[in-house]
Amino acid sequence: MAKFATYMNTTMSTRDKYEVVIGLEVHAQLLTKTKAYSSDINEYGSHPNTNISVITLGHPGTLPVMNKKTIEYAVKLGLACGATIAKDQHFARKNYFYPDLPKGYQITQDTTPICTGGAIFIKDEAGNEKKIGLTRIHMEEDAGKSIHDVDVFDTLVDLNRAGTPLLEIVSEPDLRSSQEAYNYLTEVRRLVRYLDVCDGNMEEGSLRCDANVSVRLVGAAEFGTKVEVKNMNSIRNVQRAIEFEVERQIEALEKGEKLYQETRSFDALKGITISMRSKEAANDYRYFPEPDLQPIVVDEVYIGQIKAKMPALPRELFDKYTKELSLSDYDAGILTDTKAIALYFEGVIEHTKNYKSAANWVMGDVKSYLNQNGLEMEQFPISALQLANVINLIESGKVSHSAASQKLFPVLLEQPEKNVETLANELNIIQESDENSLKSIILDVFKQHPDETSRFKAGENQLTGFFMGQIMKASGGKADPKAASGLLRQLIQTI
Repeated sequence: MAKFATYMNTTMSTRDKYEVVIGLEVHAQLLTKTKAYSSDINEYGSHPNTNISVITLGHPGTLPVMNKKTIEYAVKLGLACGATIAKDQHFARKNYFYPDLPKGYQITQDTTPICTGGAIFIKDEAGNEKKIGLTRIHMEEDAGKSIHDVDVFDTLVDLNRAGTPLLEIVSEPDLRSSQEAYNYLTEVRRLVRYLDVCDGNMEEGSLRCDANVSVRLVGAAEFGTKVEVKNMNSIRNVQRAIEFEVERQIEALEKGEKLYQETRSFDALKGITISMRSKEAANDYRYFPEPDLQPIVVDEVYIGQIKAKMPALPRELFDKYTKELSLSDYDAGILTDTKAIALYFEGVIEHTKNYKSAANWVMGDVKSYLNQNGLEMEQFPISALQLANVINLIESGKVSHSAASQKLFPVLLEQPEKNVETLANELNIIQESDENSLKSIILDVFKQHPDETSRFKAGENQLTGFFMGQIMKASGGKADPKAASGLLRQLIQTI
């Protein structure tokens, strides 16, 4: 045990000598109906090689046509990140040969990315807000997919994905830990989902990430040798791959070994990175202007039209919930986790001003029901207005929270369109707040418990809970606790 502790301290001490530098390149497949430069269907899960045409297959003489939705989605994301939108758009050919890239080149943007600058805001490891700068966001097309695990002897190629529109989001090397990278990717995924430009499913490949990782001695001005890590199919695997790569690089430097700029693949089963090839430079791709696509002009009027239709974004809603509605950071984080939950909560607070109660219902009863039944927020049967009606019924004192949660809510799930107060009446859970009725109940309780009544009158205030329990029991749980508590204290003085 002592040897292990010494080893761990030495390792941590060695790691503390180095600073980690990370930049991420995120590829987001866009939710357009058709592909980037053709009318081929853009759809995940189709039978292999069915969403293709002569354009996707790169036949000679075919011409690409720009998908306008790609431009719209790029502008939306750029605006959401505070980026500068370029007025003049040019496209380029990025030349390389893969078996799943039929044309032998990729249509992309080189010198004129549609968005430059901007930032993604994340929480660092201490929970403080941190700004991660963006270098660029540009439009391009995806390659097909090589499949290695179906046939033992051959690689199979599915070209359905070839030509799918992508946005590549390139960060500045501002990330300093694998946890920050995890937080950044989580925020990017949440942002593209809020904007409805990408579904963010890394497991399906619609959101992919390449990590550029290097280490340098703390205080050093120059960056270390950068290694690119690919083939990570979850945010957690990105974090794992970075952690391994950081340890590998530090160990190599401590041994006096030289690091080389290369591309490595992450093996999720073994938790290691494996060298694939030396890292390509820009001149390896032989970029040149795309001759078959005309330049595009994105003017201020077009940008203004898109900006006017932008939804409220997670960061804006978080500020609203914490500053205007006085909710906790925790509550605001849960409520803005997905767009669907945020929209539902927004719908609830349109009809009730009890924001904390609304938050508790959405985070509690609503999310519990969804989790237990494996449903998404969009499938929840009770409308935001109906849930607000339940909250308002509790606020009015007509129904207790426990009765609403345990009795009214389950029945409302089965009859979501029914009038909430009518349903409460049918369930016989409307609270008794009539003073004369409550007075009669309380006096009966006093008669049934003379010893406790004498002690309570003499000042044993801890008996309040006992008497409230007896009152609720005598009333069948229908006594209004607030009214009953006040009346209890009045009547004890009169007997």
